[in-house]
Amino acid sequence: MVMTATAQKPKLGYKDTPIIPGTEWHVHDGDRPQPRVVTSGSSFSHQAAPPSDAIVLFDGKDLSQWQGGGGKPARWKVEGGYMEVAPKSGSIRTKQGFADFQLHLEFATPSKVEGDSQGRGNSGVLINGIYEVQVLDSFNNPTYPDGQAGALYGQVPPLVNASKEPGVWQTYDIIFESPSWDDSGKLTKKANVTVIHNGCVLHHRREFTGNTPHRTNGDYSRPHDPEMFIQLQDHSNPTRFRNVWVRSIGEYDK
Repeated sequence: MVMTATAQKPKLGYKDTPIIPGTEWHVHDGDRPQPRVVTSGSSFSHQAAPPSDAIVLFDGKDLSQWQGGGGKPARWKVEGGYMEVAPKSGSIRTKQGFADFQLHLEFATPSKVEGDSQGRGNSGVLINGIYEVQVLDSFNNPTYPDGQAGALYGQVPPLVNASKEPGVWQTYDIIFESPSWDDSGKLTKKANVTVIHNGCVLHHRREFTGNTPHRTNGDYSRPHDPEMFIQLQDHSNPTRFRNVWVRSIGEYDK
């Protein structure tokens, strides 16, 4: 009898990247513990009407609230009440900026599964193009934990993997608080975020250690205005989005 070699577990991530501050893990470390998988309930809200004080960023009809790079028109496909990343169209961003906001959106990764790990249903929600909450098809799709769906990219994996099957509509509710600097350029508050995916909390007021680049640590070396655009990423996968709205968190007693 000819003995065959035992199938090897696919290698995930990197070991030649810096250690993430405050952890023992490398950026995109494949050995970092994988978040446990949970099956979210069917009652999470999608296609629900926005609150009365929300700014509707996409209502299924047009991209009038969005633009491409350099202020050019957004070139994603719009049909069937959703927008979809078009080939080589580039990322899109809101024309308006927001500070300390609540964002709701729904997304669906491609129903036709192609590729694996970071090559499968990849997109992202990026605040100012630099603070990313990852969008990925993470349903039975191993990847490095700080790059799976709902991760603060390259920094913090989600508490759980609440991903639905490819092609199924999913929800993100993101509450983002902007960073701030004093007049001398000293950081006085880091950005933090709460992320709820399909009704499951992935992060609660979790701080970004800085911007979220690939394969290295981010920082706060570039002060910026607290009002920031919201960007949806073109990562060469035809990911779909719908029912996108945002509202200011506001202040108490105001």
